[in-house]
Amino acid sequence: MADNEFQPDASVEQTADSGQRLGLFDAYGVELEYMIVDSARLNVMPVADRLLESACGTLQSDFENGPITWSNELVLHVIELKTSRPATDLTVLANQFQHDVRLINDHLRRLSPAGQLLPSAMHPWMDPFSEMRLWPHDCSPVYEAFDRIFDCRGHGWANLQSVHLNLPFRGDEEFGRLHAAVRLVLPLLPGIAASSPIRDGRLNGLMDNRLDVYRSNAAKIPEVAGRVIPEPVYTEDQYRSEILEKLYTAIAPHDPEGILQDEFLNARGAIARFDRGSIEIRVTDIQECPAADLGVVQATVAVLKALVEERWSRWDDQAAMPTERLATLLL
Repeated sequence: MADNEFQPDASVEQTADSGQRLGLFDAYGVELEYMIVDSARLNVMPVADRLLESACGTLQSDFENGPITWSNELVLHVIELKTSRPATDLTVLANQFQHDVRLINDHLRRLSPAGQLLPSAMHPWMDPFSEMRLWPHDCSPVYEAFDRIFDCRGHGWANLQSVHLNLPFRGDEEFGRLHAAVRLVLPLLPGIAASSPIRDGRLNGLMDNRLDVYRSNAAKIPEVAGRVIPEPVYTEDQYRSEILEKLYTAIAPHDPEGILQDEFLNARGAIARFDRGSIEIRVTDIQECPAADLGVVQATVAVLKALVEERWSRWDDQAAMPTERLATLLL
């Protein structure tokens, strides 16, 4: 699944100049996922490895191009662009991402057949059962484990492109405030950012087909995604006991080698990464251009700040919101 993280991402794990871990809203990590398609017919083109090799000179899974890094994903027709380091100013990121979108398109045009990036959250006519190809290079044991357990030949793994927003926290107090706010915001984001109305070549009445397939792709082991809205837990110990330990226990019979016993297995719409001191929001469809994506990101941050500051409601009331009620609003 493009939305699962199997490698270092645009997290905000790095410390500030003072040596202290970053706190609430000190900086941000942003990730944008794009499809690679052929320029003539816009069919998916599984050449992310060739793109990265073209940029790096040798086959690598990452290419750091100043402020933006390009990375592989689970499938070969998707490339991820992410901030190389925590960004303190969101307003400059749109131009930085757009610069790299143009550069990637320059590389793809030189391939045979010529390729290009395609925005929006789902390819409108891709057949993932016949066209999906896993990334076969480094990280392949992890990808193969997911494929063996869940069968990645489906839209919910092979055809969903999103924007990830990483937000830092320092300690349980900040984590609890941020997690409560994030839970309330998650159901609102599809309403302003849905960009996937077509699936299998058909309009089906849903504006966010990506989220529809995302929430059911791990149905074989329901603990992986839960209700997409994370449970109301507000300390690291609670999170580990109520979410992560239950998740690891559920996957263990299917993963005897323990390959997937890691925080990246968690597929909720927002996941806590305590090793990095960040929460990653993953429910937002990617838009038509980086400027639109960063507009959604800035709006998201503004609402989260207001909630954390208790501008509209007390933290106790935010924290008490039931998961079931939020999940019914999600789609």
